[in-house]
Amino acid sequence: MTALDKSTRRVATAVALVAGGALTLSACGAGQISQTATQVAAVNGNTAEVGPLALRNVHVVFPNSEEYSLEPGGDAVLAFSAINDSENTPEKLTGITTDFAGSVSIAGEAGTADIAPQTSLGAGTSTEDASGQAEADAQNAGNADAPSDLVLVVLEDLKEGVRPGLTIPVTFSFANAGDVTVSVPIDAGHHLERNVSDKSPVEAEGGH
Repeated sequence: MTALDKSTRRVATAVALVAGGALTLSACGAGQISQTATQVAAVNGNTAEVGPLALRNVHVVFPNSEEYSLEPGGDAVLAFSAINDSENTPEKLTGITTDFAGSVSIAGEAGTADIAPQTSLGAGTSTEDASGQAEADAQNAGNADAPSDLVLVVLEDLKEGVRPGLTIPVTFSFANAGDVTVSVPIDAGHHLERNVSDKSPVEAEGGH
């Protein structure tokens, strides 16, 4: 046998071993549900800037009580954090509008919300809704001791098209900074139900 024949056989053997290993690995994974298959992508809030105002984590909160619903005619909470980065000019949120709701109430009314210089205004049912922490936003704006308020902003009488994972345009109006329109994502919730049928893959017991 020539040296060339021996070399060719060694290469063929190596290829066969690699192919066999790949088949073994794929067999170990067959029938199992991967970790990523059970994960639900988070919906992050959008951001926007207008003048010295910065909007952070703007999103529609997934309904967590019977009081709220994303169905047409329902009400949903709008969450965000508005930071007034001005050194000395107070700001006022004069209104919020969207074509996807009949009206928008601020703190239970069609009123306004003041934002003092170097402070932030949080909206939602909790500081987690607003941005994680409204205080952290104020700290990022340059004042760690700035007070933060939390108001309830509700999109009332929702129209068709408000669904988890989609976005809707929402316009914020400020007394000094003016208007800014944000593409607001609708939260998909923390967990989605996983439907299992006889067609679903079976998770192997004691897999590799």
